[in-house]
Amino acid sequence: MPSTSSKAAPARHDMSVILVTGSYDHEIRFWEAWSGICSRTIPRTGESGQVNRLAISHDKRFLAAAIHKKINIYDIASSSPDALATFEGHTNNITSLAFNTEGKWLVSGSEDGTIKIWDLRNPANNVHRTYDNAAPVNDVCIHPNQGELISCDQAGSIKQWDLTDNICSHELTPAGDVPIRSITLASDGSCLVAGNNKGQCYVWKVNDESTGLPRFQAVTRFLAHNKYLTRCLLSPDARYLATCSADTTVKIWSISPSYDFKQEKTLTGHQRWVWDCAFSADSAYLVTASSDHTARLWEMASGETVRQYNGHHKAAVCCALHDGAS
Repeated sequence: MPSTSSKAAPARHDMSVILVTGSYDHEIRFWEAWSGICSRTIPRTGESGQVNRLAISHDKRFLAAAIHKKINIYDIASSSPDALATFEGHTNNITSLAFNTEGKWLVSGSEDGTIKIWDLRNPANNVHRTYDNAAPVNDVCIHPNQGELISCDQAGSIKQWDLTDNICSHELTPAGDVPIRSITLASDGSCLVAGNNKGQCYVWKVNDESTGLPRFQAVTRFLAHNKYLTRCLLSPDARYLATCSADTTVKIWSISPSYDFKQEKTLTGHQRWVWDCAFSADSAYLVTASSDHTARLWEMASGETVRQYNGHHKAAVCCALHDGAS
């Protein structure tokens, strides 16, 4: 196991740090971030039980888990392995999840080519809206204004969905039909980054249309990895971009006010594909999940592994971290 030196990990108070990983071993594991101890396991059984994506509600009450074609909602404070609710309606793998800030709804994207909004306040009639994307959806994020979604797909498109007018209001195809694997939006909504299957990243400045400027203004593109890119994620302070790849590394890019991206560090230690990542609220730490069955906590300043989380029996493919104010 890599060094577990005295470098400070995220806050150690109970329930102040929620760290969760999901795996192809059908298990969801909760971890004590500072000690590396697994504090709770939610086991899954059956061939359709692989965990594809995780999301934690902003108030830290609920965990949403995309388990093949369905979504389970768990009570984070409970020790029960049973879901509070199960949302069904997708007909293929669910690839992305995100909670609305106020906890009123949840959005999901799926390989079935649809994006669904689920009403968390009415579990009995929970499919609030369905948008037909016409191609398998790889990622979806919610704009900070809570009135727009941005998605990317296997056909190479990035789409903005207007939740007021219920339409796709903008579409980008930066590399033709090369699949866009991951998208990330700055916490203030000012910048959008997308990564594709060839390791390329594309960056847009997101303008308020009242300025008369284009909604999405292309500013730069760069090759982040020579192999398949699995995830890109902007830090909460929008100063860094993390990119994960099939090349077993995570790269950290610093972002200038003029949207220049400079490679700062390469995080090395995982032995296989790195599938997912999550920043701490202060942008000082990064959690990653890998096919080598482990998750890692990295200190951004040093680029070193602070903790390694061992326990999954197959690829760890998703992670979620919430250590901010609830």
